[in-house]
Amino acid sequence: MQDQNRSRAVMVGRLLALAGVVAFMPGIAQAHIIQGGSGGFLQGFEHPLSGADHLLAMFSVGLWGAQMGGRNVWTLPITFPLIMVLGGILGIAGVPLPAIETGIALSIVVLGAAIAFVWRPPEWLALTVIGLFAICHGYAHGAELPEAADPADFAIGFVLATGLIHLAGIGMGLGVQRALGNRMVRIPGGMIAIGGLYFLVT
Repeated sequence: MQDQNRSRAVMVGRLLALAGVVAFMPGIAQAHIIQGGSGGFLQGFEHPLSGADHLLAMFSVGLWGAQMGGRNVWTLPITFPLIMVLGGILGIAGVPLPAIETGIALSIVVLGAAIAFVWRPPEWLALTVIGLFAICHGYAHGAELPEAADPADFAIGFVLATGLIHLAGIGMGLGVQRALGNRMVRIPGGMIAIGGLYFLVT
């Protein structure tokens, strides 16, 4: 029993450390990413890390996939950045899409609520939901692309950063379920949804 409790304590400690790293990633990125129009890859990598709205949504995708389990652990985090590239292309091309910022805020609310209420839709529906939100996030990144940056390098950077954030969400989701049970994953989901409401009304 003591060994089991000790293992759980170690797991919780690791999760808290991971959460701390994720929380400080935007600041770390701001300190080390090259500013200006010449850093396509670096600026692309920085974009998902520089805004709490993007960070929470992408973290939620990994967390939700881990909560649902099965193929969803990987299909959701793989699909999101791929479709986000399409949104980025639309943003770079200047194709007008309405209410992008509202869509980004809603993505946090919906994904957080899905985790908090343990929503387990069919895989096709889950992929459709995250696909729509991925368009919004990708569009915002593409529209902010500096004129001197290389679009391909920029896209590679933000896809890589997005994947790392997804992995952090998966790690926390699987770790919490293993150490504390599936119900405990609902708590960060609820907190994320509340954060989304804040972005929605501000």
